[in-house]
Amino acid sequence: MDNPPAAEASALQELYDVRNEAASMGNAAAFDINERLNALRERGPVLKGALRDLLGMEARSPYEVQRDTYTALSFRACERALRENETFTSFAYNEMPGVRGMGTIILNKIGDDHRRFRATAQPMFIKPKAMTWWRPNWIDATVAALLDRIEGGERADLNLDLCAPLPLQVVTRAVGLRGDDALTFRQHLLKSLGNHRAAPEDQRHSQAEVLRMLREVITARRAAPGEDVISGLIAADFETETGAVRKLADDEVLGFCRHLLLAGGGTTWRQLGITIHAMLSHPGVWEACRNERPRIADAVEEAARWNITGPVFPRLVLEETELEGVRIPAGSRMDVCLGAGNRDPSRWDNPDDFDIFRPRQTHLGFGYGPHLCLGQHVARQTMIVAIDGLMERFPDIRLDPDAPAPELTGGLEQRGMSAIPVLLR
Repeated sequence: MDNPPAAEASALQELYDVRNEAASMGNAAAFDINERLNALRERGPVLKGALRDLLGMEARSPYEVQRDTYTALSFRACERALRENETFTSFAYNEMPGVRGMGTIILNKIGDDHRRFRATAQPMFIKPKAMTWWRPNWIDATVAALLDRIEGGERADLNLDLCAPLPLQVVTRAVGLRGDDALTFRQHLLKSLGNHRAAPEDQRHSQAEVLRMLREVITARRAAPGEDVISGLIAADFETETGAVRKLADDEVLGFCRHLLLAGGGTTWRQLGITIHAMLSHPGVWEACRNERPRIADAVEEAARWNITGPVFPRLVLEETELEGVRIPAGSRMDVCLGAGNRDPSRWDNPDDFDIFRPRQTHLGFGYGPHLCLGQHVARQTMIVAIDGLMERFPDIRLDPDAPAPELTGGLEQRGMSAIPVLLR
């Protein structure tokens, strides 16, 4: 694969600048949030107030409805709020216009309704499928092609040359769209949700384009199934509330694909960058993993604990309850701060340290409970294959000392690296 043309490089730069992404969503945090989250957690495991307010941010609220809000900060409080999804519900997303506009998705469902919809896709995302279906069909070839592009050079920015295009290409092809449609589709998808300050007419145009591109694939796969996610969703049996079984309607397939393409093209990009930078900037970690490749998986897990790309999830409290001694009234909103819970010193020794050798414990880097990230195993495999490929091709890779120092930046809902400049040899 040749070097990306100027238009593709420009589109990548626009779409995969985490600072601009946060600014366009009105939640940019131009400070070290971990230090402040630690200080908040020391005040108590659950605090009254939205996380934005507790951090002293002038961030734009994504919600249409104003509610009293509480923030969970300890591991125990976060774990329970994510596990008890019929009390601390995902209905909070229904008050976000962008999410509501995505249609039927599992993100904003609870209980049996969530279980039944999730079951249609779950078999395609279990760990064995990530290794025996996703890897040989999409991950391995995409990693190889992207590394081919940079192999002849001396320098690279892995944020744009690897971390951004890799999950974008993988999930786009896996859904059933053409790989060369990946950037165009993501541009339209983000604009359709009102991101990147899209004007109303541009938003409407992008909404129509997203529907057109996905409906074309759905129509084609209903006529001739292929080896992709849309074909799997079309073939899946969906159990209704009465126990009857039917197939998914086009709009249900559309909703799932929009959600998958939005999340899959964003979270893995940022988490992979965080992981690679952590491994290269902590002495001895890259070498230890290069010499003992199974440790790459340990590095992926530790990075997801240490600096999660999505530090806070919202929940809507349906019934009055108590969380870690704090009374939470029905109708309240709960900010579940996974970033603070993942650094809780009552669960981890020296939690602010990036330590791939620490004993493995369950963390919140991929969520928890009924809404545990559906694509977690695909994301892990994508990151492991990418890091292994870098080690194989560029054994002497290191951060570029002459480039501006990379920063962990972004917003409350999305953290990532400003860049990852490296010397390849």
